[in-house]
Amino acid sequence: MTALDSYRAGQGPDRMLAGCGPLLRDVAHMPAALQRPLRQTLFEYVRAQGSTTRAEMARALGVSAASVSAVTGELITEGFLRETAEVESPEADSPRSGRGRPPVSLQVAAETSHVIGMKLGDLRHTAVLSDFAGQRLTELSLPTRPHRKSAAVLIAEARSLVDQLLTKHGMTRSDISCIGIGMAGMVDYTTGNVPWSPMLDAPATALSAQFETALGIPAYLDNDANLLTLAELWFGGGRGTSDFAVVTIEHGVGMGLVLFNQLYRGARGMGMELGHTKVQLDGALCRCGKRGCLEAYVADYALAREAATALDQHASFSESPLALLEELFAEARRGNEAALSIFRRAGRYLALGLSNVAQMFDPEVIILSGGRMQYDYLYAREVLAEMQAMTLTGARVPTKVEIHAWGDLVWAQGAVALALGQVTEERLGVGALRSGAA
Repeated sequence: MTALDSYRAGQGPDRMLAGCGPLLRDVAHMPAALQRPLRQTLFEYVRAQGSTTRAEMARALGVSAASVSAVTGELITEGFLRETAEVESPEADSPRSGRGRPPVSLQVAAETSHVIGMKLGDLRHTAVLSDFAGQRLTELSLPTRPHRKSAAVLIAEARSLVDQLLTKHGMTRSDISCIGIGMAGMVDYTTGNVPWSPMLDAPATALSAQFETALGIPAYLDNDANLLTLAELWFGGGRGTSDFAVVTIEHGVGMGLVLFNQLYRGARGMGMELGHTKVQLDGALCRCGKRGCLEAYVADYALAREAATALDQHASFSESPLALLEELFAEARRGNEAALSIFRRAGRYLALGLSNVAQMFDPEVIILSGGRMQYDYLYAREVLAEMQAMTLTGARVPTKVEIHAWGDLVWAQGAVALALGQVTEERLGVGALRSGAA
């Protein structure tokens, strides 16, 4: 990876910190609309820290010690938290007195629930099995044919992956509380409708409900870029950042946005479609059927489309676009001017897209993520410098850009975060209060 003076490469979900979930700030300063029941807030704080004490929770969250003690006592009784002996550091200033109650820490009772996160992809589907503490127990991937499918075929492939994953770990579907599923396209998280997806041969109505019926497990469906953003928020570089954007370049171009430690989806659940913002009137044809979309200049298929011409390999484009991209990258490394020009052009369009993100949302950081980050021409110094040159910043510090590159499992890990969030809300949040469980 190219070293950049002003941009640093971050650590992603494959290099997890202790605990999982957003590292919460003082609840007293959180917008009222985002505040949660104290039970949920305390539980999520414990899960985010991995292990903590009641006193630490009270200080960090600005909650009285009496309230923390009372609520955590309930959570222990109900089986959501457990107490463990606190291990003293040998560097402690002074030994603890042997008098009084022994120091204890709180941890999530990980076995309380199990969830599955799944990413449905163009070339392979991936899935991760996790416990309630967010610890990955096992994972599995299955290849799939790269063409549009009916909803029935896609559901059958997902069911096969779930069953094989559970068999691998010696569990059954009845052991699973929830499954989070992600796929490319316009996905309405609230209704489960998918008006358009490059994976489907027709629009799908209530697709999440169809998954739920076929699997016999509560299922939640979201856009794959949102999953990647959740992976950053729960397991990666966004855990301690309240406002950030994630831009991913794969077979398409996606974006996710976090505001006040919460994923923002838009009024109809289908916002942040950066790849389908227009950067050229009457421009290149996008796979969505429109012209001039950003992804028609930056995504895998856009680069492969030009590479097929530059390298005179039209047959290989239809058979293996990823192999063609690898060859294009190798040619660029060797100084092939045609290959270099393709990456330079894509980089300029990416700079334009990133500048628009910085200008519209002013995030603390923009995280460039996904498998195509191996093509460092897309985020070369010149690309990021052009992005900053296009952006009106005044006297402010320019938006920071980080580069994260990792494997396919990060998407499924984000789907785990989606599932964990749903189960937590239902058992400890407003959903639990409405049902009379709290």
